[in-house]
Amino acid sequence: MKQPFFYDITLRDGNQSLKKPWQLSEKQFIFEKLHELNVQAVEVGFPASSHMDFEACKTLADMAWDNLVVSALARAVKSDIDSAIKAIGHSKIPRVHTFLTLSPFHMKYVLNKKPDYCAKVAIEAVEYATKNIKKINKDAQVQFSVEHFGDCIENIDFVVDTLKKIVKAGAYVINLPNTVERTRPATFINLIEKVKNALPEDVIISMHNHNDLGMATATTVEGYFAGAIQLECCLNGLGERAGNTDFAQVAVALHNNGVDVPVNLEKIYETSMIISQMAKVQIYEKAPLIGPEALAHRSGIHQDGAIKTKDMDFGAYRPIKPSLIGRDDDEKIGFTSQSGKTAVFEIINNAGYPITIEEAVRLTPIVKEISEKKGELGTDEILKVYFREILDVKGAFELVSFKLVGGDKFKLGFKFNGELKEVEGSGNGPLDACLDALKNAGFSRKLSFYKQYALDEDKMGAGASAMSVIHLVGKNNEEIIGRAIDQNTARANVKAIFNALNQVYK
Repeated sequence: MKQPFFYDITLRDGNQSLKKPWQLSEKQFIFEKLHELNVQAVEVGFPASSHMDFEACKTLADMAWDNLVVSALARAVKSDIDSAIKAIGHSKIPRVHTFLTLSPFHMKYVLNKKPDYCAKVAIEAVEYATKNIKKINKDAQVQFSVEHFGDCIENIDFVVDTLKKIVKAGAYVINLPNTVERTRPATFINLIEKVKNALPEDVIISMHNHNDLGMATATTVEGYFAGAIQLECCLNGLGERAGNTDFAQVAVALHNNGVDVPVNLEKIYETSMIISQMAKVQIYEKAPLIGPEALAHRSGIHQDGAIKTKDMDFGAYRPIKPSLIGRDDDEKIGFTSQSGKTAVFEIINNAGYPITIEEAVRLTPIVKEISEKKGELGTDEILKVYFREILDVKGAFELVSFKLVGGDKFKLGFKFNGELKEVEGSGNGPLDACLDALKNAGFSRKLSFYKQYALDEDKMGAGASAMSVIHLVGKNNEEIIGRAIDQNTARANVKAIFNALNQVYK
């Protein structure tokens, strides 16, 4: 199967739909972004529509890179065609894109013309465009579009016969637009196949689909597999009404289906963000691939699968690895009443705090109860629960003081069930000395694990700098995990021991 040919229409269809169309400098910037994306053709504008658009088309044609097809739109009118040729004819591969409706409804109620008249005008326009553009550049091309092709079900035989004559007149590309999306993709694809099968094999079949019913991407992708090699797409799906076929969605969908897509996919996300800002058209939260919420998971089942496969190219609940389109965002794990232990574990762990899955299980019903009242919880709100339930465990023990009294001896002061106790202990550092002092007070515990983490200065909002994690062995050989944070690392170690003890003596 032939490689897809991406024909970008952002600077024409996309631009004409904006509340504030782009100025020349903005078009030049976007043109360079299209270069980075490696599109094969760009429709730079409609030269006959205004002097400003003519100058923009001419300037962009000057900027064209090697192998780029530079296309300009023209009605099936000699003056429009002349304007298009004058604007872009000097580019390396110029293309005049002329169009006329062959839809029964449109011919009757909009043009008020008979079908034979419209066919004659279309054929003559292509002949005129071919003759005149070829005089300037032998590599020049002519494209003809059947406007409102999607409405040509009842007269498809007439359309096919007309297109055969249009091809003989010089059209290199036949573009079949779903100018207004009214039917399901399969119905439209059937029309595409009838044209494809009737025309010579060397004729390029193109699609230009609008998104009125939200199926432009599906129609375009299926159209490619039906033989429409040229795909007319628009960045961010800009365009009249509900927009045109979205460039990113088509490129990624084809890639996911094993097609060699000649596009720099890793530039998609960056370009989409830029276009959104320049067009002043916000990307909606759930927009496929590029939306802020496109990688978000809130269901506990989805979160579990997403986290377990987050480092794999093939994810449990995502269509692509985000880096494919240059998106650095990890999959967003948001916590709501629908979330579960995996989300709690991942959110706290990603915030830089150690937690076990067993502790996440214990915290989950607590944060769920809060979420039921407040909705989605931010990381800070979940950490508050973590600090309260994991770090600030209240129990029978209360650390009062811990200080060096000489050599390797430390004096420990603590309360047990409100009774003050002061004992000394010695050892290889504060941790050993504290455990020895506790042993001397009748609370013997064996240390099985110790680790200290450096924290950001402002992580706790109070200049905290260290977190200690210790494991004590319980009476039944179970491990009790203690944690504590303090600016002083020695004190963090001692507080972690008391944190563990309070989990036993509540």
